[in-house]
Amino acid sequence: MCYLRCPILMTTSSCAGSEEKGPKAHQGACPGNQGACVQCSWVSGYLSHCGSPGQEQGPLARSFDLQKSEDMLRKHMEFRKQQDLANILAWQPPELGKKVEKIIAIFGLEGLGLRDLWKPGIELLQEFFSALEANYPEILKSLIVVRAPKLFAVAFNLVKSYMSEETRRKVVILGDNWKQELTKFISPDQLPVEFGGTMTDPDGNPKCLTKINYGGEVPKSYYLCKQVRLQYEHTRSVGRGSSLQVENEILFPGCVLRWQFASDGGDIGFGVFLKTKMGERQRAREMTEVLPSQRYNAHMVPEDGILTCLQAGSYVLRFYNTYSLVHSKRISYTVEVLLPDQTFMEKMEKF
Repeated sequence: MCYLRCPILMTTSSCAGSEEKGPKAHQGACPGNQGACVQCSWVSGYLSHCGSPGQEQGPLARSFDLQKSEDMLRKHMEFRKQQDLANILAWQPPELGKKVEKIIAIFGLEGLGLRDLWKPGIELLQEFFSALEANYPEILKSLIVVRAPKLFAVAFNLVKSYMSEETRRKVVILGDNWKQELTKFISPDQLPVEFGGTMTDPDGNPKCLTKINYGGEVPKSYYLCKQVRLQYEHTRSVGRGSSLQVENEILFPGCVLRWQFASDGGDIGFGVFLKTKMGERQRAREMTEVLPSQRYNAHMVPEDGILTCLQAGSYVLRFYNTYSLVHSKRISYTVEVLLPDQTFMEKMEKF
């Protein structure tokens, strides 16, 4: 039997029949086989779920805001059409032994580095959290982060805007004793030995490879051989024998400077400098070089990079074509300044 709570009637009603479960039942039962209970639960901001009478999934996804609930419902119905969820009852799931109502996700971030803040990768995470918030707002119980480096504060700042405040509060960062702490969230017999539990594979493997698909490097067979020409946010020309400077103001240490660029007409030189005098243009030799200049075949493969700014100041991304006396180049580029999330910076400094 499927139960849900409706904020309009302020009652708990049964969707599988007409049985009353609160002060006042809905006018008529919700036919569960037509997806009506799902629609009603989305208006309320709850995920409908199967369990004992009166058991709910909260807090409310849209905090009793009817306009937001309506917008959410309309977007979700479009999502249902795209995913063909009307025919989901025809799918036969594997026998798991019990229904899954909440998810605890564990993010192991050991080895997270600057190269992992690659823009397409971050956009994938943003898309994931957007879909989660729009269609499964209360299925996440906890998101636990283990083995997180300080760079996590920057990565989290890039995706947190795609999370609701309720979801952000579910993010938990564990310190060096994370294996012991995990057992407070998950029963040890459901945790692999690799994560501090007691569960193993039948052959004794502590990683439980028969139950968990671990990530890794993308096989080369999935690489795209013919890349689509990318067009970035800005497009400029770099004349023959000249250079182009792009300044970015960094207000405090710890910020990350990220760039992507491609060129037309041949390769292009690139380097990053820190100005020694504010308010005036400086030549390359007058500035402090923080990323050595070199030529890149950006006309063949787009380039991207990241630099952690160790001090505040004006950083200059310098594109140069000084070695070419005949051909000018055209470049397309995007530059971003990534700020670390201060709340998580403070939490991580405790570990």
